[in-house]
Amino acid sequence: MTEGDRFRDKMIRIWSRARARSRWGPVWAYRALAAGVFGMVLVVGCVDEREVFLPFPLYEDPPSGAAGFLGYSDQDQKLPVCGNCHVGQQAEWEQTAHAGAWATLEESGHSQTFCEGCHTISENGNVTADMAVGWTATSDPRYQDVQCESCHGPGLEHVLNPDNNVTKPIPSILVGTELTNGCGECHQGAHHGFVDEWAQSRHGDAANRPQYREREGCRSCHGGRGALEAWGIDAEYVEKDSTEPFGIVCAVCHDPHDPANSGQLRFPVDDPDIETNLCMKCHQRRAVPDPGGSSRGPHSPQGPLLIGEGVGWQPPNFQYANTRILGTHGTEANQRLCATCHLNAYEVTDAATGDFLLSVKGHSFKPIPCVDAEGIPDATADCTLQERTFASCSTSGCHGSEDAARSAYIVATDRIADLVTELNALLEQVPASAFNSDDEVFTVAEGADFNAGLGEITSSAVHNPFLTEALLTASIQAVRDEYGLPAATNVTLLNLLDPEG
Repeated sequence: MTEGDRFRDKMIRIWSRARARSRWGPVWAYRALAAGVFGMVLVVGCVDEREVFLPFPLYEDPPSGAAGFLGYSDQDQKLPVCGNCHVGQQAEWEQTAHAGAWATLEESGHSQTFCEGCHTISENGNVTADMAVGWTATSDPRYQDVQCESCHGPGLEHVLNPDNNVTKPIPSILVGTELTNGCGECHQGAHHGFVDEWAQSRHGDAANRPQYREREGCRSCHGGRGALEAWGIDAEYVEKDSTEPFGIVCAVCHDPHDPANSGQLRFPVDDPDIETNLCMKCHQRRAVPDPGGSSRGPHSPQGPLLIGEGVGWQPPNFQYANTRILGTHGTEANQRLCATCHLNAYEVTDAATGDFLLSVKGHSFKPIPCVDAEGIPDATADCTLQERTFASCSTSGCHGSEDAARSAYIVATDRIADLVTELNALLEQVPASAFNSDDEVFTVAEGADFNAGLGEITSSAVHNPFLTEALLTASIQAVRDEYGLPAATNVTLLNLLDPEG
């Protein structure tokens, strides 16, 4: 063997060891190789003028039936072929539940063949032909776990020609009604019915105010594309540059790569800061009057109301000025805040046999949904309070039982409704000149009207009954005083919902 041959073999061994030991892909392997080359040149000098070719395979050729899906380059190290170059995404992904999807299935005790397509790289989750690919076509272990290609699609053409943007595997983030693409192909059904429930929610309802999804001033909350832009998320997805509007789909709230927050959410749900809490980033758009604005009524004020500050018009006689008023729902006793009630997850079993029926994931976002006799939610039903489950109220620790929570709801909503009725009756007697939408001044009548609108939002009596009641009673008194009006009804202005009166 010549010195040149030995040099070539030595370089191949350096590359192989560097790549096998590195979880950070070929960048570090190349650095190790470069160091080895430099060292060898110092030792052996120029011993051979032949060109030395060093093979650096990033993957093994996939089986023909895999349809261009590559899978793992190192299964033991949880290193997909994609992760050899996309180092940052690889480091995040390997901490997610997707990276352990196969082991989760195997350890569940009820693994079946029809489950495997959602715990591997397969035709599920990506835009492929209607045929088996990856694991379901080959049963090759390199396709186990939910890897990059599960959502991005086959990577072979991109690896062969990475500079060609046409072959770049960019995922779609839409969730179609037929669940033929994206998250919905796996996250649906009796065990993982996230998308089934989402489709029945106001977030997923295609008929829910579609005109606002690309309207300026509205799109940052009503449109998926606008929300991602407003939150500073520069993600790549097929629909990014499209003009077709779409709503709040899974990938708007969930980050497919980053496990930093529970549920891979883009922002935390346990942070009481309205600027960083995921739900409150939208549910706080107009909690206080906006003099001179295009609309003067409250709009999505739930976040500030829940945490008890920065909400409503404060009348001149408001005794709680500059004081934070909040209920249990907005305190540290309720650490998950909005998510505690609006993402109520539980299991439904047959009352007679105890057999599993359904795993409810809370993605209808209804805190007290209508349920049937077995406890299965029906998001389309219009039912009485007795036919609604208040389980989220009792399991959260805020209320001792469902019946106690139901009673509290009835008392609070009835009290707020009575105050709104009184306030609106008074405002009807106020001269029209007190209402002027063209100026930037809020009169007592206009401020009181804003608070009446706040009370008319049904959830206000739940998110913060104490503050809502206090704003309404003070508004009623202020209108009476300002315009010399007698009481319209015999409603008391004592703050009955406040334990301290």
